Amino acid sequence: MRHRILALVDRFRANPPPVVAVLRLEGIIASGMRYRQQINIESHARLIEAAFSMPRVKAVALAINSPGGSPVQSALVMKRIRDFAKEKDVPVIAFAEDVAASGGYFLALAGDEIYAHEASIVGSIGVIYAGFGLDEAIAKLGIARRLYTAGEKKSMLDPFSAEKEEDVKRLKGIQGDVHEYFKSVVRDRRGRKLKGKRAELFSGDVWTGEEALKLGLIDGIGEARAVLRERFGEKVRLRTIAARRRGLLSMLGFGRGAGQEARMPLFGSVNWADDLLAAISERTFWGRWGL
Repeated sequence: MRHRILALVDRFRANPPPVVAVLRLEGIIASGMRYRQQINIESHARLIEAAFSMPRVKAVALAINSPGGSPVQSALVMKRIRDFAKEKDVPVIAFAEDVAASGGYFLALAGDEIYAHEASIVGSIGVIYAGFGLDEAIAKLGIARRLYTAGEKKSMLDPFSAEKEEDVKRLKGIQGDVHEYFKSVVRDRRGRKLKGKRAELFSGDVWTGEEALKLGLIDGIGEARAVLRERFGEKVRLRTIAARRRGLLSMLGFGRGAGQEARMPLFGSVNWADDLLAAISERTFWGRWGL
């Protein structure tokens, strides 16, 4: 509503200031609604469309703060941004804030240009799988694992069964395919700007903004307001579009969500355990980067 009022006011000005839509891409990249802040095509499709449909928009700036997550959701969101950029003929400028790692960097590749702060964490062009091996633990407790499948590979990497060499080999093959896709997008979007050795760039390592600039992963050092004012003038209007953040208490069953009946607190919610695990998982994602 605020954006509409400002647009209406600007319409009657003789020389209305240029407008840049600032689309915030903040949180873990995952399907569904498991985390307080997350990014996926379902939650951000309308926001992306709104950014590119803003009256007199001269550019769309992506303010990215994400430790990564789902490669599929990263690709879907990135492609939707590129599709609108091409359709509307609007340039996209990406800004890495605290972290644009893994899927977060994939989102930054939607930008025609990428900027970061000197101390931003950038990169992590790789694929990871983490799990636990609990087969010996349950054996010591005298617990028998009963697992029945139709399809010999259905129980691949089951944490309560002994690890199989062929399962690990299969997983690494899948990871390799996803990694190759990630690398191909980086090469396509960054092209000759890449300066580092490919083995180093695609090792899964991360770099500060200063290091990423030297490697050609980003185009410059700078924050959104300063760069956009330099590019479009001191009077440029920056209009932020962001997804609503879920409160931690609402995740754990307190209060009332939009369009929902009031929920019983914590243990009164049938999903309290899942919500608590999601909160811990979210903390782990960010904690990996010291955030």
